[in-house]
Amino acid sequence: MKRVLLKLSGEALAGDKKTGFDEPTVTKVAKQVKQLVDDGLQVGIVIGGGNFWRGRSSENIDRTKADQIGMLATIMNCIYVSEIFRSVGLKTQVLTPFACGSFTELFSKDRAVEGFKNGVVSFFAGGTGHPYFSTDTATVLRAIEIEADVILLAKSVDGVYDSDPKDNPDAKKYDEITIQEVIDRKLGVVDMAASILCMENHMPMLVFGLNQENSIVDTVNGKLSGTKVTV
Repeated sequence: MKRVLLKLSGEALAGDKKTGFDEPTVTKVAKQVKQLVDDGLQVGIVIGGGNFWRGRSSENIDRTKADQIGMLATIMNCIYVSEIFRSVGLKTQVLTPFACGSFTELFSKDRAVEGFKNGVVSFFAGGTGHPYFSTDTATVLRAIEIEADVILLAKSVDGVYDSDPKDNPDAKKYDEITIQEVIDRKLGVVDMAASILCMENHMPMLVFGLNQENSIVDTVNGKLSGTKVTV
């Protein structure tokens, strides 16, 4: 691998608290990413906003406004995690699809790629900039745009299962599955729009548990304990 897009679950970054940030968890992620960058890997990152806000779960707020709040949640997450990354010696930039004053820079492929060449970790915040598109869709879109080799999907669940392991203790985990099977079985690895985007653009995913010890480094080095989603 030369370049990867790492998607971090907002809930996973909150640790056992389930909301806000768990700094030890984020610091562990930062140290793993630093190890990869030091080895020459180029890393882009998208972070979900679920540790602050899940717009689709709100019944009383207009969907467009709810999604806008969610976009802002991802920006808060990226700014925070970016600073933790800097504290361990990484260079970072936070890119958004819309202007946020001096908080972030506007996304462009050229800006991201130039950063990669200089060892900068690029955080892609603010989703796609439009309502009705999730951070799943933003993840796949950015991965395609920056020509990533693979999406690393770090979740609170350690892979892809045939049913929700939180509800079904007998749920079966897949070692490998095609994106077409994910779509046909509605397994919800990423949402449907993101799944179809992956399939049409031949973007593979490696799905694993963020909270497993050294899981990001192990996955990049071929020691995947989760699920490989092929195209």
